[in-house]
Amino acid sequence: MGVFERLNEVAAEAERIPFGDEDRIVLFSDCHRGDNSWADDFAHNQNLMFYALQYYFDQGYTYIEVGDGDELFEIRKFSEIRSAHSHIFNLLQQFYLEDRLHLLFGNHDISRRNPAVVRRDFYKKIEDLNGIWEPLFPGITVHEGLFLDHGPTGGSFFLAHGHQGDWLNDTLWPLGLVFTRYIWRNLQLVAVRNPNSPAQSVQKRRRIERKLIQWAKENDQPLICGHTHKPRLPVPGGVPYFNTGSCVFPRSITGIEIAGGWIRLVQWVVRPDFSQDNALRIVRRDMGDPQRLSAYFGKPEEPLETEFLSLDENGW
Repeated sequence: MGVFERLNEVAAEAERIPFGDEDRIVLFSDCHRGDNSWADDFAHNQNLMFYALQYYFDQGYTYIEVGDGDELFEIRKFSEIRSAHSHIFNLLQQFYLEDRLHLLFGNHDISRRNPAVVRRDFYKKIEDLNGIWEPLFPGITVHEGLFLDHGPTGGSFFLAHGHQGDWLNDTLWPLGLVFTRYIWRNLQLVAVRNPNSPAQSVQKRRRIERKLIQWAKENDQPLICGHTHKPRLPVPGGVPYFNTGSCVFPRSITGIEIAGGWIRLVQWVVRPDFSQDNALRIVRRDMGDPQRLSAYFGKPEEPLETEFLSLDENGW
């Protein structure tokens, strides 16, 4: 089944979440949380991510993770990931307790399309200090797709990780798991890059993006994805394809904020502050100009080319 058919299938079954201009939503994807080993791409950004999540929790945001939150291709037991990044999951639990957490699965955590796996991983946890089972995200559903319905305009965003219809990452994902867990992980430990991943292969990323852009254009449906690790914000009047980027850049994380009737692509990065005893500071900045939500809802009379914002390979 191709990209168009798979996205149509997911959209037909996706739940809808209404929101208004008074609501605040932040979307991240591709955290790839691992076991805090040398192969854990998330480890070097875990404090940056924790800081950002604490900010969004305190500011009343709803957190939506658009797939590949946990690196279940490389790590067999989720309990090892939860233990390695317990501070992150304790904060995500606070979002969940206030009904401000929604999770999607991607290709690297595709096993969570099985409700039994979700129950095993997420409903409860063992408290490390006393060995007693305690709730984590009891009753949570991990989605393949979601709609965010904007009440004031009647428009909507469709959320999906973006791997749908990709032959290896969707249909034959068990083969990808075997390669990643037993071959790529060992190569990664000796600092070898994966040339075939969308994040590293420009050719593969562009091939995936062309299909996602075409789907958004033909369906006149604003689409927010992850998967390619390439942050994108379209110019109003262009094809409404957005990408959150990822949380595994060497020195930064990127995401999308929706608040007050506006949408913005943001980057959290560590910067030196020479005015404060040469300290390092975590800085949040816009990547390009924020845009009104109303600019993306409704088919433009004269479509423009889509403008893409980009980072270099180091996340700057």
